[in-house]
Amino acid sequence: MSTPEDDPAPKRDGSGPEAPGPVRRERLELAAALAEAGPDAPTECAGWDARDLAAHLVVREGRPDAAPGILLPPLSFYTERVRRRTARAVPFERLVERFAQGPPKFSPYALPGVDKNANAVEFFVHHEDIRRARPDWEPRDLSPELEELLWRRIRIARFVLRKVQVEVTFVQPDGRAVRVSGGGRGAVRVHGPVGELVLWALGRRDVAKVRLTGATDAVKTLTETGWSL
Repeated sequence: MSTPEDDPAPKRDGSGPEAPGPVRRERLELAAALAEAGPDAPTECAGWDARDLAAHLVVREGRPDAAPGILLPPLSFYTERVRRRTARAVPFERLVERFAQGPPKFSPYALPGVDKNANAVEFFVHHEDIRRARPDWEPRDLSPELEELLWRRIRIARFVLRKVQVEVTFVQPDGRAVRVSGGGRGAVRVHGPVGELVLWALGRRDVAKVRLTGATDAVKTLTETGWSL
């Protein structure tokens, strides 16, 4: 018969006997990147340093009353007020620790399955926000598991690009493709690995390694269009 010492349960920090899944690994790597960068480090989130980003991650999972404003503009003033207050009140190291531990038990993000479905894109993008704000960054190799999760969630681009006036199709190096915008002013194909496509769709166009093909006018229209969540 096994005892708790013989068969310990996985720990929340990912150090248990079972290897953490791709989203958990991304959480831990993002936390490590934040800690290494320090609170004043720049990020690819416009106007935010690492402290701001850490506060956002903690508020997103730990303050259900404030989280809706992340996606709903009429409520964004409250979300931003809570985030700024958290960034000022909680030491940076504690913010990073809270994020690495995972969501509180009362958080919707603690429900089974939510982590995989809601956090793969969030953690990947913000990990790259830290990495790619440095002058010496290079694209990293993603695990097949994380790449597959990102590809399953790539349709979030349909919401982000909903006002774009050209038809946009994402194309991976293996040939898999998905249309994410149905505008009528020509068509553009955006080529790249899935991580780069996600970054491009979520506004990190200056650092996303993608290639655009299509009629000159359509490409011009797309590159001159702005969008955000």
